[in-house]
Amino acid sequence: MGYSRKKEIITFLTICCFLLSTGISAQQVANTESPDGHLKLNVSVENGSPVYSVSYQGEEILENSPLGLITNEGDFHSNMSFVESSNEKIKKEYVQAKIKHSFVKYEANTLKCTFSNAEDKAISVLFQVSNNNIAFRYELPKWGDTRVCVVEKEATGYRFPDNTKSFLSPMMRPMEGFARTSPSYESGYETDVPIDSNLSDEGYVFPGLFRIDDNGWVLLSETGVRSLYCASHLSKYNDGLFSVDYPNQAQNNGFGSSGAQLGLPGVTPWRTITVGKTLQPIVETTIPWDVVDPLYEPSRDYHFGRSTWSWIIWQDNSMNYSDQVKYIDLAAAMDFEYILIDAWWDTNIGYERMEELIDYAAGKNVGVFLWYNSNGSANDAFQTPLNKMNTSIARKKEMKWLKEVGVKGLKVDFLGGDKQETMRLYENILSDANDYGLMVNFHGATLPRGWERMYPNFIGCEAVLASEMLVFVQDVREKEAVYAALHPFIRNSVASMEFGGVILNKYLNKGNKEGQKRLTTDVFQLATGVLFQNPVQFFALTPNNLTDVPAFELEFLRNIPTTWDETRFIDGYPGKFSVLARRKGRQWYIAGVNAEEEAKKLSLKMPMLAGQKVTLYNDKKDGTPYMETAEIPENGVMNITVQPNGGFVLKK
Repeated sequence: MGYSRKKEIITFLTICCFLLSTGISAQQVANTESPDGHLKLNVSVENGSPVYSVSYQGEEILENSPLGLITNEGDFHSNMSFVESSNEKIKKEYVQAKIKHSFVKYEANTLKCTFSNAEDKAISVLFQVSNNNIAFRYELPKWGDTRVCVVEKEATGYRFPDNTKSFLSPMMRPMEGFARTSPSYESGYETDVPIDSNLSDEGYVFPGLFRIDDNGWVLLSETGVRSLYCASHLSKYNDGLFSVDYPNQAQNNGFGSSGAQLGLPGVTPWRTITVGKTLQPIVETTIPWDVVDPLYEPSRDYHFGRSTWSWIIWQDNSMNYSDQVKYIDLAAAMDFEYILIDAWWDTNIGYERMEELIDYAAGKNVGVFLWYNSNGSANDAFQTPLNKMNTSIARKKEMKWLKEVGVKGLKVDFLGGDKQETMRLYENILSDANDYGLMVNFHGATLPRGWERMYPNFIGCEAVLASEMLVFVQDVREKEAVYAALHPFIRNSVASMEFGGVILNKYLNKGNKEGQKRLTTDVFQLATGVLFQNPVQFFALTPNNLTDVPAFELEFLRNIPTTWDETRFIDGYPGKFSVLARRKGRQWYIAGVNAEEEAKKLSLKMPMLAGQKVTLYNDKKDGTPYMETAEIPENGVMNITVQPNGGFVLKK
């Protein structure tokens, strides 16, 4: 053996002795990368615990971060040994009308790592790495005769570099707020803050956005949650780490496990990580739907569109026959497909007269959505119809009537909580509704996690500080533009968002003369109709808008799509401004809003419109709206000035 070879061995042994003496033991066991080679994943065992790390274009995104589960059948986080790994390639194409792209091609490299614990029980982690995205889940086999387990806790974590800033929304405390219905994912955001300041005891909801200095952006979320598991969220920042947390035991009035009851073999939901040097991959990602499949066939061809909705501006007093006729007439005048009739309709209108109202709407070619309280035992929400959706017998009886009288869909409210018990209720409502040909929208609800693809009749969730809070809270009105400049990058990036917006009243009440003043411009409101994506949009127009807003605004809304074939990021920074392009067929809409205090001059690259004439909707300096024809230069770059609390739309 030569001297140099002896020196290498001595050096290696010296390093090993040092690692053993310091208690550090790290062994890389497997790795893979995205098809384009930019996103790299490494899996190691560190002091008996599996960990993973992520880099993008050579820059560190996640440092060694923990993996593992704690179950009633054993600890699968500590004292673990690597067993084996395997790799595959996945290619998949699918059509999905309800998300940001109607046709998707998905290609990924997989890595499956199997580990065993001190009791020689095995568990696997399956990673799927596509360009800009990682999805991973745990796969639990049968252990001998053991065919069931309870997952009590998850060790999964995310360890970011120290220079990371976050954009997060705190998880609401359980059994608080209106009628003890929280959490309902209706908190604001803390934006662009150092990660070590995220100390909310309840943690933070998915999705969460992170900026790693100048090295890139990361969006964390989960998908594939259904009746077989609980939903989860991010913990507060602790010891350099965000962890995956399960629901607070106090949710659902303390009833039900905070973990997950799992049959074996079984799998967890997918954890998702979207990475980009810019915000483009964050806005355009389809990973929430790439790794899930439909759970059942649609019972009919569901049609999406726009809806009027009296409650948001005219409130509870509008739940009467006469006012609902006015809103049906408004829908007909606007060529909208639907009307949503909210709480108290059973008390104030009654079932018999509701059938008359549904027939009247049908005569105007307007379909009806009806509101329901999900509750019977989970919280104190008292609005009726009550006790119609929480049990199978009552639910099917009600849905049979809904189908017979021609109702097209329902809005189910007050489902606060993420326990598996509540996930079962979501799925049962959706599945039963499909049997009766009904679409379902959820309000006061959790984040949809792949549901647009999993459930064919699902049309959206609120799960955001939405338009109702504009009516009720001055602070939310003052921050409306800030939140609108956040949602395309965070909340609406991973799921449909039923915001209930496009408010054209000057004041957010029936009189429209004084009171809760709207602080954003009309064109800002039109722009959010494009920026905020949901297959059925429950717009906040009022009958008086037919005569008190410019005719070109109404014409814009008569033709605005609610489903899209393509979505592209154009420009923006979360909380400051956002500009997106969406395509329906051959028609493009480019929309933007400005949340900053000064007018913003933008130079926008829009190659899809190069050299073409477009219709521009914009604000004058005083906030009044105007419409004009403009021409995009041959190089596809156009300069646009956006007023503070204002917006613009380009339409081709």
